[in-house]
Amino acid sequence: MPVRWRDLDAYNHVNNATMLTLLEEARTIAFWKVHPDDPSPQRPMAVVDAQANSATNTLISRQEAEYKVPIPYGHEPLDIQIWLSEIAAASVEVSYEVWNPVNSPKRILHTLARTTIVFVDTATGRPRRVSESERAAWQPFLGAPSRMRVDRQRRD
Repeated sequence: MPVRWRDLDAYNHVNNATMLTLLEEARTIAFWKVHPDDPSPQRPMAVVDAQANSATNTLISRQEAEYKVPIPYGHEPLDIQIWLSEIAAASVEVSYEVWNPVNSPKRILHTLARTTIVFVDTATGRPRRVSESERAAWQPFLGAPSRMRVDRQRRD
């Protein structure tokens, strides 16, 4: 994901609230189906039709982020690693690691985050179950959750 000039705050680094927007953009690219005429490359996790008039809404029920190192402005896009850390009955948890650009001489982990997404049937307004085709498409991308400081504190 590119860092835009407007993403910076008065301290000249990416604002914490803007980070959630960058994660949203990465998540949308990874999971949501695009229009059939879109020339984007194949995305194997993109199986949810969550556009404005679709049968499913995707709602955020929880988000947490741990900021490790401020992100300065740069011309190269950030490397956002994204995977599923849980597939539940009507929701999924998405985990993220935000790294500096891939071609950087030294790799720096900037942010860890997790988002829980609930799938809602637009006709009823009620949560809907994760379909078998969604579950099958996502299973290869299932891994351990981002290991955040709060997890270590809960264990102690």
